[in-house]
Amino acid sequence: MVEELLAAAATAGAAGLVYLAAAARIVKQYERGVVFRLGRLRGAVRQPGLALIVPGVDRLRHVNMQIVTMPVPAQEGITRDNVTVRVDAVVYFKVVDAAAAVVNVEDYRFAVSQMAQTSLRSIIGKSDLDDLLSNREKLNQGLELMIDSPAIGWGVQIDRVEIKDVSLPDTMKRSMARQAEADRERRARIINADAELQASKKLAEAAQQMEDTPAALQLRLLQTVVAVAAEKNSTLVLPFPVELLRFLEKAQQQPDRSDRK
Repeated sequence: MVEELLAAAATAGAAGLVYLAAAARIVKQYERGVVFRLGRLRGAVRQPGLALIVPGVDRLRHVNMQIVTMPVPAQEGITRDNVTVRVDAVVYFKVVDAAAAVVNVEDYRFAVSQMAQTSLRSIIGKSDLDDLLSNREKLNQGLELMIDSPAIGWGVQIDRVEIKDVSLPDTMKRSMARQAEADRERRARIINADAELQASKKLAEAAQQMEDTPAALQLRLLQTVVAVAAEKNSTLVLPFPVELLRFLEKAQQQPDRSDRK
């Protein structure tokens, strides 16, 4: 009798262990568990750790709650200023409601991908080429709002959307290169003109100063002679000083006046 009881207890213990093994499920830290009992949503979402279900009756769906990085394939479109471009992007999103992500949409990843593609084409058609190239932050925010609005009902939250690259036709690239070169040449000419204007003003001031002080002109002449003389291969021709001619002329006039007397 005792042996039969021990055998029955062992059998029951073994059956309990088998049932527990069949009923136990492990939900990881970055997951949530959604339980369906006979096809109907059962209870609250299971938190990380050990979750027990009824074998053969309940079914546990694991939902990843991590941020998902999803590349958006390049979309071709025509901008508002009639330029054909190809734009690709990347979407960062995560599930915030595990039950809604499983019940409300068949495949939330595919749904987010398709919504991102259609929204990207819409953004291309509403934007100018200059906005796509230089004002991406504003376009990223608009794209995020367009995707996030329907994603809320899927239990998904859009964390960030970034436009990665804008591909232009070769003809447009050449046109933009010519435009940039012309703009750089225009700015260079303006800078040169400003430099010449400032130099002319300084030269005019120097000329006025030398006119008021004739000795400064002679000093400048001597400085030029020293600078030119430093070049050994140069031939230096000095003009005869006008002041020396005047001095000789005055010296010649003085003896003539004395002879007359």
